[in-house]
Amino acid sequence: MTTVVPFSSLTTFRVGGEPAEYAEATDVRGLLALLDDGWRRFDEWMVVGGGSNLLVGSDGFPGIAIAVRTRGIEVISGQDEPDVPEGAARLRVQAGESWDRVVAFAVEEGLSGIEALSGIPGSSGAAPIQNIGAYGAEIGDVLSSVELYDRESGTLERVSARDLGLGYRTSVLKRHGGAPAEREAVVVSIDLDLRRSLDGLGAPIAYPQLAKALGVDLGERVALADVRASVLALRGSKGMVLDPDDHDSWSAGSFFTNPIVSERFAADLPADAPRWPVGEVDEPVTVLPLDGSAGFDLPRPASVAEEERRVKLSAAWLIENAGIGRGFALPGSRAAISSKHTLALTNQGNASGEDVAALARYVQARVQSEFGVLLLPEPVVVGLDI
Repeated sequence: MTTVVPFSSLTTFRVGGEPAEYAEATDVRGLLALLDDGWRRFDEWMVVGGGSNLLVGSDGFPGIAIAVRTRGIEVISGQDEPDVPEGAARLRVQAGESWDRVVAFAVEEGLSGIEALSGIPGSSGAAPIQNIGAYGAEIGDVLSSVELYDRESGTLERVSARDLGLGYRTSVLKRHGGAPAEREAVVVSIDLDLRRSLDGLGAPIAYPQLAKALGVDLGERVALADVRASVLALRGSKGMVLDPDDHDSWSAGSFFTNPIVSERFAADLPADAPRWPVGEVDEPVTVLPLDGSAGFDLPRPASVAEEERRVKLSAAWLIENAGIGRGFALPGSRAAISSKHTLALTNQGNASGEDVAALARYVQARVQSEFGVLLLPEPVVVGLDI
């Protein structure tokens, strides 16, 4: 008999109906068998990890949902694989492993490079699909390769991170707006090349809020454990660490990506609207909000024509300045803006996917009306119109 498991039990949003069929894989052989069978019998399919980047409507999903529950973290040295960079350790992580457990493992082993990514919910296999990032770091900074099971070829292959089209919260493996990914393949494991920290210190701090919380200047290095603890505290203060008793954490984290627009377009926004340069620049830049009174100029891209220069805006700032504050909810809805963080849409108890989608559309409309910017959702959205 087919197990019935609704997406409300599989996702951090705690909303969503049932898939037509549900199955769990606890080892690689079982995962490949389920994929082969699912691809043969269903036109639509999906894999589910931690469910932290997935919003599903009440009608559920007409295909098979396969939950990846594989586990394992292996340390690979240069003696095992000659291409491991000198001074690094390679972690080979099974796709179903909790991402935050991987970060905790790395910190305990004195390995640097992902400590700023502490507290991000979800599975390790989903991390490169989304190219997760926070506090000045991205998994793309340390990702060496992924092991993929390709639908077309029916084979396992290891693919370099360079061939994944990693971008801001995206890759060739990510579905967009319900559309299939550019490549139909499933992540089976990932390889991370982390730096062995002989002095116990992490990577240079690259994000002002984190530097402030640690009481250091940008570029300074801090003990790995202290960075992790500070990031967890910052995320917790925003409701971004999963807590079954805190409805503000019943979400997908940041719901909208920070929009990237032309520099020319951004010039018409209010002077206090934060913006960051994107693309190749003359000198390294961490974060540079534009403040007309401060007299700072954005660094100019070295090889991009003026009309093509891009800057990244703050979605949170746009939402707040469009008149939508923390805790806002549409009348009668159980979905609300987080009381801790404007960028998070939350389930305040018994909300539906449709409630969340309606709130998302309202936010989009307000921001577009006020600033002419269309915010795009970061989570994968299934069976809903956003």
